[in-house]
Amino acid sequence: MTYGRMARKTKTSSRKSKRARSRGLFVRPLVDWLSHWATRIGLAIAAGVLALIVLFSFVNPPTTLTILSEARRLGTVDRQWTPIEEIAPVMLRSVVAAEDANFCAHWGFDMKEIRKAMDDGGTRGASTLSQQVVKNVFLWQGRSWLRKALEAALTPAVEAIWSKRRIVEVYLNVAEFDEGVFGINAAAFRYFRTTPDQLSARQAALLAAVLPDPKGRSAAKPSNFVSRRAHQIEDGAATILKDGRAACLD
Repeated sequence: MTYGRMARKTKTSSRKSKRARSRGLFVRPLVDWLSHWATRIGLAIAAGVLALIVLFSFVNPPTTLTILSEARRLGTVDRQWTPIEEIAPVMLRSVVAAEDANFCAHWGFDMKEIRKAMDDGGTRGASTLSQQVVKNVFLWQGRSWLRKALEAALTPAVEAIWSKRRIVEVYLNVAEFDEGVFGINAAAFRYFRTTPDQLSARQAALLAAVLPDPKGRSAAKPSNFVSRRAHQIEDGAATILKDGRAACLD
């Protein structure tokens, strides 16, 4: 009886072992196939995004996910592309002073500001204009780790391929300045009934002051906070012009 039970157990174990080997022979090629195609798809996506980065270095992005989302929500948006040559230089300096004072000196990431943000416990932002352009043009809004990782991966490519002037030009043409108002052309007309090339230093500073919160701030009827912030930006724009930190915008 003992020998019979042992023989049956041996046969059962043998069958299980054969089934396990059979499953292994099936699963391993499947995993290899999936891994192969996942790699190919990942490389294809990376190549496509790189191609878009190169294309958008001289072709204006037709739209963004944020613009599409707002157009769908509101029914329409106000937007018209304006070449950088038709934007007042003080507007370029104002947005740099407001959002990224070391823009001309860094390669996409401002490590000094990142360290400050870390010291403050992550309560303050440290995104550069380059990072914001990558987010606005190629990605989506939000604070997910996936988006931040993709943003970190794409920013050096944009910095390497685009000029600094191109980064600011695209930023000013896709940024939201008010609900449904995208780009400096629509913003200049909406708030001041003027064109981007005619913006004064004060008007440029006010427009830059609303950028972090376009739906909650107004350049036409600025709150005390926005007015004070605009004064700071106006001074900052004058400062970076004097000390050479705006040289890459010329």
